[in-house]
Amino acid sequence: MFINMAVESLGLPAEKKAQVEKIQAELHAKGAPAREAAHAVLELLANGVAAGKIDKAKVDAALKKQEAASKEVHNASIEAMNKLHAALTPEERVALVEKVKAHVEVWKKVNHDEQYGSKEKGTRLAKLKEELGLTAEQEEKISAALKKDPPAKPDPAAIDAHIKAFETAFVAEKFDAKSLTTADAANTSISKWGGARMARFYEIVTPLLTPEQRTKLAEHLKERLTDKHAAK
Repeated sequence: MFINMAVESLGLPAEKKAQVEKIQAELHAKGAPAREAAHAVLELLANGVAAGKIDKAKVDAALKKQEAASKEVHNASIEAMNKLHAALTPEERVALVEKVKAHVEVWKKVNHDEQYGSKEKGTRLAKLKEELGLTAEQEEKISAALKKDPPAKPDPAAIDAHIKAFETAFVAEKFDAKSLTTADAANTSISKWGGARMARFYEIVTPLLTPEQRTKLAEHLKERLTDKHAAK
């Protein structure tokens, strides 16, 4: 996902763009099982929010399926990754790696650095307040509930190890994605902790919303099902 997002902003010349877009489409297709599993989690959460009660057992089972699907993404994408490396110039490979690193840092900031339940500008709760028009009382209750039951933070070690390995390998003249043995652990960490954090957030928030706010939030979550990046 991060590689696809990075490719989109590389600013490739027209003569190369069509070639790389085909590779990008292949990468996107290889991630379909993981993406569908993530969509299943999001759909369960959206339906639970709308109903006023999230079925935790079903969500937990769906999260396990998402985690399992994420482990298969790298092996399925090896050929496309090798094609991408071959299609880019050394300068473009460096630029892609830097963009991937930037996307990962954003993910880590949201899932690791942000204090769970924080009301600071830019946090998940602050965005929810803006989207739903939370009252001051609701904001305080939600913040307290989130801080009382925060999820375990992800260990960034697996992600950092993979990004370092990817950077070293991808900027080299010769590259074989099969050699990136750090990929499965990183993919699993991102999928597992990102999904669990999101699920816990909506499990806590849902009972503290009005019916009208729940309807609006459920609609927003369902809109995200059509966004190819949002599910992660």
